[in-house]
Amino acid sequence: MEFKEKLAAFVARIDSAIDKITPAKNARPARIHEAMRYSLSAGGKRIRPALVLASSELFESGVDALPAAVAVECLHTYTLIHDDLPAMDDSKLRRGVDTCHIRFDEATAILAGDALQTLAFELLATRYARDPKLAVELISTLSNTAGSQKLIGGQMEDILGESRSLSESELEFIHLNKTSALIEASLRMGAAIGGANGNQRQLISEYGRCIGLGFQIMDDILDATSDSQTMGKTVGADTAANKTTYVSVHGLQESRNRLAALTERACEICDSLAASFLKQLAGYLNDRTH
Repeated sequence: MEFKEKLAAFVARIDSAIDKITPAKNARPARIHEAMRYSLSAGGKRIRPALVLASSELFESGVDALPAAVAVECLHTYTLIHDDLPAMDDSKLRRGVDTCHIRFDEATAILAGDALQTLAFELLATRYARDPKLAVELISTLSNTAGSQKLIGGQMEDILGESRSLSESELEFIHLNKTSALIEASLRMGAAIGGANGNQRQLISEYGRCIGLGFQIMDDILDATSDSQTMGKTVGADTAANKTTYVSVHGLQESRNRLAALTERACEICDSLAASFLKQLAGYLNDRTH
């Protein structure tokens, strides 16, 4: 199967699973469930949940990775809802549509994000209850990633850095934790479900760091060079707010050089794992326009 067809197949499975295992939009109280489903179904590339599926399929344990993929997408969507809030990035557009707090209201958006975060861990606890060891590993991986020393920590450092110029190491800390950590965790969760050995897990983790950091560098490039219509979200906000980005620290060409080097290493790892889809995905992320 060609890469785009494979990715589309993953996305179709993820969307179907989201519809089946998340609360119905008319479940009481309907407003919160409508807001949760609104943000979950507002498009997006579904890269993180697709990574869970792709990583698990490399090792073929037979365990269903879809609940974990949905859990990752729930947690990712919560972070987007909260990032867009007036107290954070104050964004009005996400995935080409109104952000959750614009479509509903700020209080509903906060609660929708909270509920999606909680749902992520409920799915891991209940859907993998037959394998307690695996369930604990998945919950541990995702909770560690989403906590104050990684994802939330990266967001906090990003906020603290808005009023000043950041060093290269400070910027890398933010990107490795705010963006890359969840991408890496998605791959590690898939590898755990698939039954990968220790060496394979280390390689998968390194691949995740490469494409995760590359993903953020590409976001910074696109924020500096693209437009809101193409991106489906507000662009240019980093420049307007004088935020430190890879482009502002290293310049456009060096940012592209670093992205190319990360992609090359990711592809080398994929060759060692015979992971053709993940190799093509690395190239896709490098070449994306939105």
